Amino acid sequence: MSSTSAKQSIWQVIFASSAGTLIEWYDFYIFGSLSLILAEKFFPDTNPTLGYIATLATFAVGFIVRPFGAIVFGRLGDMVGRKYTFLLTLLIMGGSTFAIGLIPSYATIGVFAPILVLILRLAQGLALGGEYGGAATYVAEHAPANRRGYYTSFIQTTATLGLFVSLGVILATRLSMSPEKFNDWGWRIPFWLSVFLVMMSYYIRIKLHESPLFSKLKSEGKTSKNPLKESFGNKENLKLVLLALFGAAMGQGVVWYTGQFYALSFLQNTMKIEFIQSNVIIAVALLFGTPFFIYFGGLSDRIGRKNIMMVGMFIAAISYFPIYNAMDKTVDLSSKQEVSAMYRVEGSVTPDSDGKLTESTAKVRTYSDSTVVRDVTVTKAGKTTQHKEVKVGTGTMIWLIFLVFIQVIFVTMVYGPIAAFLVELFPTRIRYTSMSLPYHIGNGVFGGLLPAIATMMVQRTGNHLAGLFYPVSIAIICMVIGMVFIKEKKTKDGYAEEPEV
Repeated sequence: MSSTSAKQSIWQVIFASSAGTLIEWYDFYIFGSLSLILAEKFFPDTNPTLGYIATLATFAVGFIVRPFGAIVFGRLGDMVGRKYTFLLTLLIMGGSTFAIGLIPSYATIGVFAPILVLILRLAQGLALGGEYGGAATYVAEHAPANRRGYYTSFIQTTATLGLFVSLGVILATRLSMSPEKFNDWGWRIPFWLSVFLVMMSYYIRIKLHESPLFSKLKSEGKTSKNPLKESFGNKENLKLVLLALFGAAMGQGVVWYTGQFYALSFLQNTMKIEFIQSNVIIAVALLFGTPFFIYFGGLSDRIGRKNIMMVGMFIAAISYFPIYNAMDKTVDLSSKQEVSAMYRVEGSVTPDSDGKLTESTAKVRTYSDSTVVRDVTVTKAGKTTQHKEVKVGTGTMIWLIFLVFIQVIFVTMVYGPIAAFLVELFPTRIRYTSMSLPYHIGNGVFGGLLPAIATMMVQRTGNHLAGLFYPVSIAIICMVIGMVFIKEKKTKDGYAEEPEV
């Protein structure tokens, strides 16, 4: 094969694998991006805070079951093949996401609404547990060893790009209609769009061939007959699995979810930043930060995976408190001067899809730095709820984008090299199973529970920064384990090989 055709081949593999993985992340994350609205739709409205935490917990359930998906689909991928396994996970994810958009609200079907959401969320988690390991393994087994970090880093961008696309679709939908229509039924559109994205991705992926390394093993009859036993019943391989989890993946998981999902949750739920503006802040920070996944993935080919990941965890751990304190101070009204002449009261009465009237009244206060605070009272079907919305000025918004962007850089440092790190840690015959489990425990359990745990800590203590103790402690523990027990070696080409234990 010529160098030109080889280059075309690897880029075709990357494009097809990344497109499908991006769509699966999009499917997975629109739930989290719409958590405030879903809390209103699928849970009782008697306690909005409890409903929001319940929604975050349902969101987290999808992460908790990811390790089980890793076991089920990892075993299938090591026995049958990488290609057909992640085709199956794609279809399960897309079907579950579309179905969430069809579920009637709690007001319509009662307790069956959260039960159905939970079941579909479980299906999403299982599918994603099988997707990532397959895509990362598939790309890595096509890539030359000395460029593995660079090529697999394109898969690493898909999680952030999936979140970015989900935010973009949600914002476009929201801006195309009134807030009332969006809250009533428009939020379902991003879920429905999933079916078209999945169909396109399936068409692209079905044309792929099996990974050359796996095909060679299969033709020689050397594929694993029992990947689970070889991965976790073998003492030496189990040691590598535990090292991958506690020395890399769990720290990477909490840094990833702090810098992206908890940042959004903090803006919306703690700082009360208005829905559109909070999503724009995250989306712009992600847009500028995403290329650094590729930069640090490529850099890891030259200086090693461990060095970059450990430094990323350390800097994140010592930076989170000052960063979030700086974010929180931007909405501290005690330090702002109100422009009393601009005080006003806004009101509206609108019908929903059932013909019921919703009455909304907002007391609007404006401050000298262009911050606008709306204290909103909503009455619907005889029930009254209150909430606050804050919209910051342009200068403050740019500052918040910068603070989130810094967090995204930490994410790229720990996440960019980790696919290559995990692939290189395990033999080809059991790679899909062995790498998927620690990755999805680190991300699904330690990372996925972060928004719910952090939000509950803030609610219980009243301290806006209390939730950060969780990711900071996990990142430090993981960094210490990684620094002590992971020892990388290099070849004359300068790329990292399998770590020594």
